[in-house]
Amino acid sequence: MNEPLEPGGRAMDGEDRRPEARIGSATQAFVTHRNLLFTVAYEMLGSAADAEDVLQETWLRWVRVDLDAVRDQRAYLIRITTREALTRLRTLRRRKESYVGPWLPEPLLTAPDVAHDVELADSVSMAMLMVLETLTPTERAVFVLREVFDLNYDDIAAAVGKNAAAVRQTAHRARAHVAARRPRGDASPAEIRRALEAFQLAIETGDLQGLMNILAPDVVALGDGGGLAKAALRPMVGADRVARMLEVGLPRVGGELAAQPAQINGGPALIIRLDGRIDHVLSIRIDDGMIGGIYIVRNPEKLSRVERETVVSR
Repeated sequence: MNEPLEPGGRAMDGEDRRPEARIGSATQAFVTHRNLLFTVAYEMLGSAADAEDVLQETWLRWVRVDLDAVRDQRAYLIRITTREALTRLRTLRRRKESYVGPWLPEPLLTAPDVAHDVELADSVSMAMLMVLETLTPTERAVFVLREVFDLNYDDIAAAVGKNAAAVRQTAHRARAHVAARRPRGDASPAEIRRALEAFQLAIETGDLQGLMNILAPDVVALGDGGGLAKAALRPMVGADRVARMLEVGLPRVGGELAAQPAQINGGPALIIRLDGRIDHVLSIRIDDGMIGGIYIVRNPEKLSRVERETVVSR
């Protein structure tokens, strides 16, 4: 039962129950967990723009919650965010059905310290987000909440509208699905640095043989132009095909091309600028010192988050 209020909205026990005080408490909790909530929504959606919309809806619902009845504010906020993300995910999937060419997640420029949290960096990587795309919406939510954010099964059940036993089964199924499809991506920091430096040099100089030397024989390249920029409409496989695509696909007249090393989605990448303007992003996955996967985002509507760092957390 709520405490009786004095005239003006102040509780008789001295605790301030006025609307502005409650909104202030709600705001403080939301701000404290905002980066985590963004990360939850982004891992669910693969879109920073949609994740921000989800956070707006989360805030509007959160500010109407009776905070005195909330046992765990972090879990409750994640629950709201997950429900909003599930609704948005179904809309986003319909949008992807009419997307021109392969769809890739919206790249995020992340801080260098993200790489130190191996599990977090892996969970936001391009490779992992592409695997998560193959899950059903509920499987994706359960996997993310359990494996990345370590929520208990009861809280996950409340977030996805299932009972705890069903959530356990879904979690087991999602883990097996992800394990069977996730790329290995094993590389030491030294291997990552050497591979990225060699890749950058080859890209900037148009060195076809240099590209061939750093690409794994079975390398796969995916391009996302969204119908707004030139990009391959199908995955390209094999070092020779991928190297030639990269070598001929970048203009190099008068030194107009610049490749900037960056950490995108917690992993190595190059931001490609033409005449000082960001043209596209090349994110790479490294296996045993060789580049095994390349994710090329050219869609200009997806490049706003590589101008400044986005904080991801768990």
